[in-house]
Amino acid sequence: MIGKLNHVAIAVPDLRAAAALYANTLGATVSEPVDQPAHGVTVVFVDLPNTKIELLHPLGEGSPIAGFLERNPAGGIHHICYEVDDIVAARDHLKASGARVLGDGEPKIGAHDKPVLFLHPKDFCGTLIELEQA
Repeated sequence: MIGKLNHVAIAVPDLRAAAALYANTLGATVSEPVDQPAHGVTVVFVDLPNTKIELLHPLGEGSPIAGFLERNPAGGIHHICYEVDDIVAARDHLKASGARVLGDGEPKIGAHDKPVLFLHPKDFCGTLIELEQA
C-alpha cells in the first residue's frame, strides 16, 4: 500500500537558521519559506536526490508545531510522510485494520497541494505518519 518516502518533517525553533544550516553547511537546495495557514505552519523544503526534508515552524496562534516545540525546544523530527496511490482506499484499509486517522478522517490538501491524512503515532511505533496521495 505505501509507496516511497516523500519527506521527513523536522520542527525547528528558528526557520531561517535551519534553512541556512541545510543550504550552507550541508550544501542542499533549499526553498524560500512558504506559509501554510490552513495547517498553522511555515515550511521550507530541502531537496535531496531521493526525498525531501520539510522544515516546519509555527505560523499563528494554535499551531500544532508550537506545542511540539514547547516539549522539544531544540526541535526534532515531527513526522514521516509516505506516498500512496489512492488516499481514500488507504484510509479505508487502515481504519479496517484498526489504525486511527487523526482529525475528521477526511483528506486535507497538504503543503504539496495534494491530499494528505495523518495517522496516530501510538498505532505506528510512536511515529506520526502522514500519507500523501502521489
